Amino acid sequence: MSADVISELVAEVGPLWHDRHQARLVARPRERAVGAGAKHRLVFIDRLLATLVHLRHGATHDVPACWFGVDRSTITRAIGEVRPLLAERGCTISQGLRLRTLAEVIDHLGAGGQTGIIDGTEIRVRRPAAGHKDRAKFISGKNKQNAVKAMVLTDAKGRMLFCSPAEPASCADITHARQLGLVKHLVDAPAMEILADAGYQGLGAQTGGRVVTPPHRKCKKNPPDWYEEIHERQRKAHSSRRIRVEHGIAHLKNWRALSRHLGRREHMSDTVQAVASLLAHQQTADLSPKSTS
Repeated sequence: MSADVISELVAEVGPLWHDRHQARLVARPRERAVGAGAKHRLVFIDRLLATLVHLRHGATHDVPACWFGVDRSTITRAIGEVRPLLAERGCTISQGLRLRTLAEVIDHLGAGGQTGIIDGTEIRVRRPAAGHKDRAKFISGKNKQNAVKAMVLTDAKGRMLFCSPAEPASCADITHARQLGLVKHLVDAPAMEILADAGYQGLGAQTGGRVVTPPHRKCKKNPPDWYEEIHERQRKAHSSRRIRVEHGIAHLKNWRALSRHLGRREHMSDTVQAVASLLAHQQTADLSPKSTS
């Protein structure tokens, strides 16, 4: 990430962290005045940098603890405080415009007549302990591995617009989309086009054709050559338009915290949404015209 983006994060997230920290101090019963006692050895900027290093490079908490000269538990606590603040920022589209919910993304696409692309991505996680009641819930039917799933929505250029909270990978893509309220938001939205893969077939009929999936193969038994040629041409045309979301997911997975998550599964939603927020911010900064002096 560029120095300018990090400076913007410090200016934006710093006051939020300070307010929450003060609220925690005031809320709990105390025998000493607020602010008394030992001072933080890790200032907010260091806490933010430790969180960014952890997300970008997948470094264990021992590494930044060694860099900053503090205990590992201090880094764990710092990341646990900063990561939710990054996840709540949403995806930056332009200066002054940020999308935080799926409804806001649908309204944004509908107002501009833009095309959106959705897809699900899986992230490997640790297997639940033996005897855990939900142990089989995280097994992916596609990859046969323990994972969580998130739905990603990009624009036609592959820029990140929305990333959902993580769900166990046993949940089907179309079920996850329905649980997020995609059908409800699209039914009430202006006419638009949302490209999707075959995992979302069936949403088109429920959304008035707003969700476009690959064409169905109507002749499955001994189809003529001319039908095979037409079907393959239509399938490739749809795939070439939808490939941008795969590029967006690839940029998301470049952050090592999402290549394979080794931490707690319950932190996965904050992790994936924090990375999506940071990625969208960096993409917006790269596209913004540089001021010349």
